[in-house]
Amino acid sequence: MTTSSRGTGKVPAVLVLEDGRMFRGRAYGAVGATFGEAVFSTGMTGYQETLTDPSYHRQVVVMTAPHVGNTGVNDEDPESGRIWVAGYVVRDPARIPSNWRSRRSLDEELARQGVVGISGIDTRALTRHLRERGAMRVGIFSGNTLPDEGLMLAEVRQAPEMKGADLSAEVATKETYVVPAIGTKRFTVAAIDLGIKGMTPQRMAERGIEVHVLPATATAEDVYAVNPDGVFFSNGPGDPATADHPVSVMREVLSRRTPLFGICFGNQILGRALGFGTYKLKYGHRGINQPVQDRTTGKVEVTAHNHGFAVDAPLEAATDTPYGRVEVSHVCLNDNVVEGLQLLDQPAFSVQYHPEAAAGPHDAAYLFDRFVSLMEGQRA
Repeated sequence: MTTSSRGTGKVPAVLVLEDGRMFRGRAYGAVGATFGEAVFSTGMTGYQETLTDPSYHRQVVVMTAPHVGNTGVNDEDPESGRIWVAGYVVRDPARIPSNWRSRRSLDEELARQGVVGISGIDTRALTRHLRERGAMRVGIFSGNTLPDEGLMLAEVRQAPEMKGADLSAEVATKETYVVPAIGTKRFTVAAIDLGIKGMTPQRMAERGIEVHVLPATATAEDVYAVNPDGVFFSNGPGDPATADHPVSVMREVLSRRTPLFGICFGNQILGRALGFGTYKLKYGHRGINQPVQDRTTGKVEVTAHNHGFAVDAPLEAATDTPYGRVEVSHVCLNDNVVEGLQLLDQPAFSVQYHPEAAAGPHDAAYLFDRFVSLMEGQRA
């Protein structure tokens, strides 16, 4: 990524997809060039949480909601210490943010952090194109003098693909830190940070859990050095097929029968640890309005998603694995993609979506209570 000064809304910009389609608009945020995987998010709110989600590392996010930035940017809602998206695409940016917590405009924050964006394009047409052709590499170029179209396309096609990308260590903490329990401490959890969002340990802390957040490179010895009652594997970016180290650590946790909970990337890690494969979705699930059915209760939940890969597991019957039987516990009602796994013979489960959902919805918050129940059962 290359960046310079803030875009004023008058500086020309162009978005170039790897299949050659181009959209012309205006600079939004920093001015320069950036590259990544073009994906779209269907959430109408929560753009600040989206931008700061480490799972969006190396992705250019297209907002399907037409009007973005109307509540500005505050200092309370980020999910991490920085914006992680590689680029940002909106149709109609707010001219004046209006919210009692707003400290600056979204445009100002993007520019401050060097994030190149584009506005004033037909994001509906772009989203339909990505649905039909699939997520693909993209570049955003802005400035008063833009490169030749052929040169821009060549640069996009030279950018790395998401398939085969090993990215979790790039976004994870380098040092262990502790999020203390709120109120009386009931349990200790070792959380493997593969791109963890700040609200996740907060949701556990609210339930009396002291959370030790460990780097993605943590070993099984590091995990058990904190004497955990449970182990958590977080969300994160990249291709799960490259995550051999987290898979080996999870297999050790399963061998010890320690209560285990995984979210998003953690769900894919559990799938691999159990012997299932993973695959890249055509355009993925991203947004805060995705319908999922909890097959253990029959309840349908509206949930928050951010994933471009999925677990390839049988939907209709339990499967025998080296760690006991496992069944698909949750499915996406839009396309029957596996959204959760549950072991039947030991205390371990995972979901593909985000129950911490800081921007909402909160239908799936009960999953943290389910994790607590597993640890209570193990202690008993």
